[in-house]
Amino acid sequence: MSDVVTAESLRIERADFSDPALAAFLQAHLDDLAPTAPAESRHALDVSMLDAPGVRLWVAVHGTAIVGTGALAAMQAGHEELKSMRTDPPRRGQGVARRILEHLLRDARQRGVRQLWLETGSHDFFTPARALYTTAGFQFCPPFGSYQEDPNSVFMTKHL
Repeated sequence: MSDVVTAESLRIERADFSDPALAAFLQAHLDDLAPTAPAESRHALDVSMLDAPGVRLWVAVHGTAIVGTGALAAMQAGHEELKSMRTDPPRRGQGVARRILEHLLRDARQRGVRQLWLETGSHDFFTPARALYTTAGFQFCPPFGSYQEDPNSVFMTKHL
């Protein structure tokens, strides 16, 4: 197996919450985010919140390793929130996040979702994420749902 992720070497599948590697990957996501903002400004879901009704978590697998995640969480009829987008740091820049995002967009469209929303960080750490979302057609918007204005957050939406 090559260390470089390619379209052919990457599988995207529903998360297996019994897999300890998933719990470790999701904890690493929370750990990555910890220094980026105060706790009240971090909105990432932990494993128990991702394994809940109304949330669809997907994993990107390269060989046997989880190299990325992305989730869609129901908000109200026809509206979902993009959550838990993460690429394993050594795999960043190899198209993993783009493939996950494309998969999530297809999944949402197939299920009749009309609009996606997301919250991401405002700091430099999140610049690649904001660029990905912008190139995928997301537009900046005011806070949605229960979110409040926060200098540590950026809000985006996309009509499907």
